Amino acid sequence: MRFVLLTWGSRGDVEPLAGLARRLQEYGAEAVLCAPPDEEFGVLAARAGVELVPVGPSVRSVVNNPKPPTREDALRLAPDLVAARFEVLPKVAKGADGIVATGLMPAGARDVAEKLGLRYAFASFHTLGLPPEKTNELYLEALNTQRAAIGLPPVDDVRSYVRTDQPWLAADPTLWPSDDPSALQIGALTLPDDRPLAADLEAFLDAGEPPVYVGFGSMAAHAPANIAENTIGAARAHGRRILMSRGWADLVAIDDQKDTFVVGEVNQQALFSRVATVIHHGGAGTTTTAAKAGAPQLVVPRIVDQPRWAARIAKLGAGFAHLDRDPTLESLTEALNTTLAPETLSRAQALAPTIDTDGATHATKLLLGG
Repeated sequence: MRFVLLTWGSRGDVEPLAGLARRLQEYGAEAVLCAPPDEEFGVLAARAGVELVPVGPSVRSVVNNPKPPTREDALRLAPDLVAARFEVLPKVAKGADGIVATGLMPAGARDVAEKLGLRYAFASFHTLGLPPEKTNELYLEALNTQRAAIGLPPVDDVRSYVRTDQPWLAADPTLWPSDDPSALQIGALTLPDDRPLAADLEAFLDAGEPPVYVGFGSMAAHAPANIAENTIGAARAHGRRILMSRGWADLVAIDDQKDTFVVGEVNQQALFSRVATVIHHGGAGTTTTAAKAGAPQLVVPRIVDQPRWAARIAKLGAGFAHLDRDPTLESLTEALNTTLAPETLSRAQALAPTIDTDGATHATKLLLGG
């Protein structure tokens, strides 16, 4: 059997499907990953042992701007993404058994599956999303134009059509309890990572107490102002060293003191169990990885679903939700009082074994009919 996996979005949208592709192949099926052409996504696909077929523009070309995308940017991007899916998917999915879609409103995937007579599944990492009227404003005209071109009738509502009557909720039920009775919760989709940590990073970790990790992933224009300076200052106020992840915001050390170590791409699954606190933006992937590692979290949410991930971590007692979008040195220093407390570490470590990161197995069995 062969399945086409489609997404467009940041690493948090691509890596889960790479994990599903790997598990499908371990069960004897074939998989193709259709994703943005960013270089790091090719690396993810290679780790999963799956072919990557580029679809749409690179994500970095869209988000790496001085200001967050505007409404006009979204109105231009949506039709381009729809057109790219109708261009690529009919070729890639010919002869396949099904299409699984996720990421930024994958309008076009179910349509191609419908035309080719294939199974279709939609997976989401949370239950939030654009309201129907907003989704239709962005996608409806472009989608129905493409549908007409391949002989399909128009749809009335993009969101409900893409989501189907039973979408998959690919999230751990403790971290994101479902409030959507139609959704089938399958657990988080993850790509296992057995890469060793670099020797210089190992040496830094071994040279003192566990450091405070700071990383904002794919947040570029959305990263808080002065976040490197403020987090480093807050960690130093507690006598802690700092492990800074560059990410798409290109965070760097603020001076040449030896208490700060900057990393690029790294195995977070191995790293997070060795840090004192994970300061991050509250993306689904980072939140789940930190929770599975038993690491306390200081979440500074920026957009969409991130405030809810932050609030849930705080409610579980495994960290702190910094819901003010403008963190300061003082507010971060105060928040670390919570995340560095022994009781927070104990709750985070108790939570870790309960986190379901094997959604890829569940999804694979659903696709293969087992």
